[in-house]
Amino acid sequence: MTTQTTASTTTATPAADASTGLIGIPPHLGRALATGGSALAVASTFLAWTWTAEFPGDLTYYGYPGGLQVLVLVGGALATLFSLASYGLKGLRWLTPAGADAAVKYATLGTFATAWYTILAISFQLGGLVNLEPGGYLAAAATLIALLGALALPFERPEPDPIDPDETGWERFKHDTGHRWTTLRAAFASGSPRPVRALPSYAEILIIVAVLALALVVFTYGIGTEYDELFVGFLITAGFGFAALNRSGLIAHASQITARHQNITVCGAFIAAACFPFTQTDDQYATLGVYILIFATVALGLNIVVGLAGLLDLGYVAFLGVGAYAAALVSGSPSSPFGVHFPFWAAVLVGAVASLIFGVLIGAPTLRLRGDYLAIVTLGFGEIFRIAVNNTDGTSGPDLTNGSNGIASIPDLNILGFDFGIEHDIAGFTIGRFANYFFLMLLITAVVVLVFRRSGDSRIGRAWVAIREDETAALAMGINGFRVKLIAFAVGATLAGLAGTVQAHVTYTVTPEQYLFAGTTPPNSAFLLAAVVLGGMGTIAGPLIGAALLFLIPNKLQFLGDFQLLAFGLALVLLMRFRPEGLIPNRRRQLEFHEDHDAPAVLSKTGA
Repeated sequence: MTTQTTASTTTATPAADASTGLIGIPPHLGRALATGGSALAVASTFLAWTWTAEFPGDLTYYGYPGGLQVLVLVGGALATLFSLASYGLKGLRWLTPAGADAAVKYATLGTFATAWYTILAISFQLGGLVNLEPGGYLAAAATLIALLGALALPFERPEPDPIDPDETGWERFKHDTGHRWTTLRAAFASGSPRPVRALPSYAEILIIVAVLALALVVFTYGIGTEYDELFVGFLITAGFGFAALNRSGLIAHASQITARHQNITVCGAFIAAACFPFTQTDDQYATLGVYILIFATVALGLNIVVGLAGLLDLGYVAFLGVGAYAAALVSGSPSSPFGVHFPFWAAVLVGAVASLIFGVLIGAPTLRLRGDYLAIVTLGFGEIFRIAVNNTDGTSGPDLTNGSNGIASIPDLNILGFDFGIEHDIAGFTIGRFANYFFLMLLITAVVVLVFRRSGDSRIGRAWVAIREDETAALAMGINGFRVKLIAFAVGATLAGLAGTVQAHVTYTVTPEQYLFAGTTPPNSAFLLAAVVLGGMGTIAGPLIGAALLFLIPNKLQFLGDFQLLAFGLALVLLMRFRPEGLIPNRRRQLEFHEDHDAPAVLSKTGA
């Protein structure tokens, strides 16, 4: 009897400890600390954090949050809502369809990081903690309390792997470290979200409108950050906020609703993007917007080659250059040796057809190669193009591209009497030069999205996916691999050339240095490939979002100077380590990287 009682007690002990927090605070107390600390963090933003206006954003006001305080306010409000939802309050359960605890942890961690980053920035810039006002101290204490409370929330601890008695000290250390890492991941993991219930069509459309409006607000705020500290704080808040929403299951529910109304979602996204210039008071950020669209359109074209067909192209930016040079030569530039000025529609055709021809000429002899060999050949093509246009200056070669000086003074477009180079008043809003090109580029992006969607859902699109998944098996099933890959290469090159025709007019000048394999500013081949992989190969929204991030973040991180690429590279390494499938992954690719997830009931023709 004694033996049986002892054995029962021994086995019950791990089960009792299986659901505990990371720190030794009772779960009910931790939940209260997370809720109260988050609410106090919100209250602290209405107090002054410093006594002087020398710190950017002027955090000296009472009752009016400004600068980084706004970000702490948003993070604290999000953490408070998730914490209240964790109590099961009626009316808030819809916020956490996958569970609240993981969302609370991410939200409190993001609020803590933003608040403490602000406190440290104030201390370093102004000369110590003595420059803080009570609001700053309250924010630091409140966010720390909220984070400690969130880390006390219970979770299912994974069982450790058995230890081999013959293991060395180093092997045991690796074993213990691996188990701690697995435990930490389990602490921030969430369950599967419950299926979203069917709503009336108008309600689901309103939800889609709300999601797109929120995306427009976030993008407009991020692109309009006026100083470096605010942009870094924005990245922290946006990153952890998105993670919290994802862990809560809201992102999954929004994805299910948008999947039911794909056409409405796509049209709504373009309408939201068209509203962006009207949110700006000048043409400064419309400049970034049009360059982001050019970069995103080229990345979407590369996504056909890499994401759908699985062909690694390292010289894709050359097709953008071919389209830009071809359009510049026939658009009335005084540097052009032809001396002709085609209308825009004709210049677009020239640029697109020139890129198509180069795509076929390069693809025909090389697409019988696979893998690394194809990548090396395409990399060589990109460098050959740049060197060739650099040497066709009338000295080293024929006088065609004006060498390193490029094709300069490309005139602005004039379509049906609408001059893209001057300001226009539309509904009381002044639309500048770059905003005009933004609308034109948005129209071209819509064409590229339409081509991607139609081709991806067609028979040729299914053939691309088959080649990507297993070329040998696809060939055995009767697919003409060479023809299918050549079509992908040609379509991708044409779309890049289409974007290049607009780029030539936006930048006024086309030079060889704009089309490198790698550089500090996009577009270049390395950044284009990174945009596709970062956003999610084989999807539409993935490369668009990846391109926006890869263009915007380096532009805003210029204060890092020589360390800009180091910080940017580290961020990409971390992202690929923890989310290798990309920000908006193809469902099939996501399952390849996370085999423990449940398989989807239905896959589209492209695996989305």
